[in-house]
Amino acid sequence: MMNTLVIYTHPNHQSLSYAFLQEVLRGCRDNAAIGEVRVLDLYAEGFNPLLVFNERKRRRDMHVDPELASYREQLLWAERIVFVYPIWWGRPPAMLLGYIDQMFASGFAYRDKGGLLPEGLLKGKSVVCVSTMKGPALYPLLLLNNAHKVLMRKALFNYVGIKKVKFFEFGGMESPRGKHQEKLEKVYRYFRAVTG
Repeated sequence: MMNTLVIYTHPNHQSLSYAFLQEVLRGCRDNAAIGEVRVLDLYAEGFNPLLVFNERKRRRDMHVDPELASYREQLLWAERIVFVYPIWWGRPPAMLLGYIDQMFASGFAYRDKGGLLPEGLLKGKSVVCVSTMKGPALYPLLLLNNAHKVLMRKALFNYVGIKKVKFFEFGGMESPRGKHQEKLEKVYRYFRAVTG
């Protein structure tokens, strides 16, 4: 039974991103291999994405910041982490990036060893990213050199020891020909069947 943390990042619960969140949850409910599911809605939670460093709050102490303790517990508890968000300007929303800046801190998500790469401290977890964008599906590949996937997979997840990363990156989502229902169903089927 796999503990699953779903991190939803969109300010509007009438959005297509929210519809994808519902299909993730429906698929999880219909999958006997998935245990408990927790949802962290960053906007509804009022998560503060702003980094503050001063004489009282130092960057090197972020991994033990008491204000972030419950969020660290969620990440430690989860065996699978699912991110649901739109792609704006070729990257995730600033709210999600602010969460990442604070949560994937040295001493918690990775540890420097003095070499080229750190030791990832979140080994054994898996990640699924479900993202939507206005532009065509091939836009990130052809014009942005897959910047979104490189950012998430290599600069973040691999760095902290998470090797199993799956992407659902849906383009053309503001078009009436965007095949919304087909894509929603694809996400549902994945989460209904996934085992590891």
